Amino acid sequence: MIENSDFRIEEPDLSSRYDVDLIRRFMAPMGFYFDESGIDYSIILYNLNDEIVGVGSCEGKILKYIAVSPQFRETGAFAHIVSHLTEYVMAGNQQVFVFTRPENICRFTGLGYQHVASAEPLIAVLEFGYKSIDDYKKYLLSIKQDSQSDTIAALVVNCNPFTYGHQYLIEKAAEENDLVYVFVVETERSTFSFKDRFEMIRRGTAHLSNIVLVQGGEYIVSGATFPNYFLKNEKEDAITQKQAELDIEIFGTHIAPLLGIKKRYVGTEDYCATTALYNKAMKQILPSKGIHLIEVQRKETVINGSEEFISASKVREILKNNNHSQLKNWLPQTTLDYLENIKDEMRSRLKSDGRH
Repeated sequence: MIENSDFRIEEPDLSSRYDVDLIRRFMAPMGFYFDESGIDYSIILYNLNDEIVGVGSCEGKILKYIAVSPQFRETGAFAHIVSHLTEYVMAGNQQVFVFTRPENICRFTGLGYQHVASAEPLIAVLEFGYKSIDDYKKYLLSIKQDSQSDTIAALVVNCNPFTYGHQYLIEKAAEENDLVYVFVVETERSTFSFKDRFEMIRRGTAHLSNIVLVQGGEYIVSGATFPNYFLKNEKEDAITQKQAELDIEIFGTHIAPLLGIKKRYVGTEDYCATTALYNKAMKQILPSKGIHLIEVQRKETVINGSEEFISASKVREILKNNNHSQLKNWLPQTTLDYLENIKDEMRSRLKSDGRH
């Protein structure tokens, strides 16, 4: 328990149904549904009359579920919660992020946070810490290739693992452009680690002289699990639209101009409705940023006499079922060789795979 002259902070037990329900009852009138499964640390702020003034949580580097009772919003309660959580996260990280509604931007900037991008009227992302998007821009400048060409393109890929489909998409972009930046999602939410995915892509594209592999860092929003916990009352399509807008705002404002990117390539999406909506939203939004979206038909392979679209999720299913003889139809030899090198580690990861 932490105290000051006006408030005290208590850490609830998130394994206790009583404590979780206490937070849920407090947050429900403000339009939140508190899901403790994605939380590392939470606090409840009380006043000296033992009334709940506010709550806040964090998961990794992201602040979540920050809410203050309406009658206490003109007090220092919000600053107290945010400052405490920021200090907690910064103890183990160089950076803190918060996703909030745009009307709250000034509350966070007043506490030292820097606004990164917004998707009006629903979402804004801000950051705080020793590292910022300016550091990521310095990294991009360090890998930028000298080129006066107007045909510079980009892809954002996860490659979990790297398939013939990924190779085909990158090869097509490389054939149609003078220079291609391939952003690899860095967030560790996949079956295969970033290190393994990056290396599989590097090996599978070594024959292409005009591509540059780029670490996605914290700013390729499309690769992260989107924190839609404060948008529960919005329709799924609206959330996807705003997620795309936020991604495009960051990509179009901070990243593409720095590297001279004029095109972004994506594969068609036939399995995941959310990704299909995302592609549709990008098609509508990217042109306003001076970027042309090119949607490439997903590559097919022949299985038992019939054609099937190649997908990484199908490959992981094959790996789980140990049907390795089928893999040659889905994976380039470079990926097959790499998976053989990490086969023991791969088996343990596949057991807990829940990715699409």
